[in-house]
Amino acid sequence: MGLFDFFKKQPVTATATKPATPNLISNPYKDAGTNVIYNLLFCDDLDLYRSRTQPPYSYPFSILFSVYPDVADLQRVIDDSTLDARIRILALNMRRSMGQAPAAKELLGVIVEVGLEDGLDALASYRDGKARYINQSGKVLIWDIMTDTTANKLAADLFANSEQIINQIGPWDQPRKPHPDAGSVRITFLVSDGLYFVEGQAAALFDDPVTGPMLTIASQLMRYLINASLTIQTR
Repeated sequence: MGLFDFFKKQPVTATATKPATPNLISNPYKDAGTNVIYNLLFCDDLDLYRSRTQPPYSYPFSILFSVYPDVADLQRVIDDSTLDARIRILALNMRRSMGQAPAAKELLGVIVEVGLEDGLDALASYRDGKARYINQSGKVLIWDIMTDTTANKLAADLFANSEQIINQIGPWDQPRKPHPDAGSVRITFLVSDGLYFVEGQAAALFDDPVTGPMLTIASQLMRYLINASLTIQTR
């Protein structure tokens, strides 16, 4: 069993519709399509998003995939709260790569990875209420329901606890590391000014007075998403 209870049947399935990009930063799962979904969680590979998007490109992809994107256009994407949070993260990353610091520090995504003997459990929660969960077996849960009050409350609590953590650390200035090994936990924070992360042995992080409560909420969120997805499937 993983950090989050394993669901008996896969409530929502997401598989690759195009060939996986071979140069992924990390490949923790046996299935190539699942590895693509995993790497998409971090919003740090624009080419991977481009490979999954069918041209001709419309807004906001016409801006993101432009050969010479305009800073003002990128800011338009960043400020557009109607867009998927992951799209806004991509735009923020592009703008920073052009030497443009964000106007404000904002947490837009939280990813919890737990290295297990049989594989990797990964939960991603985004500012807009969307979430993804990949079980160590490679099964995937896609949560795009943004009107569920219970899920939104749990996500808000997760973000509130996460903000306490990022206020005590700084951004990582190197490329994203490969997935954690068995016995380790990594919490990645996708922030407007860069990628932050905390990593350590699972027991230590769960017992820590700062990271422990956040990991407990992450577990509660995932349990709820799984149960809610199963309920939707059986209606």
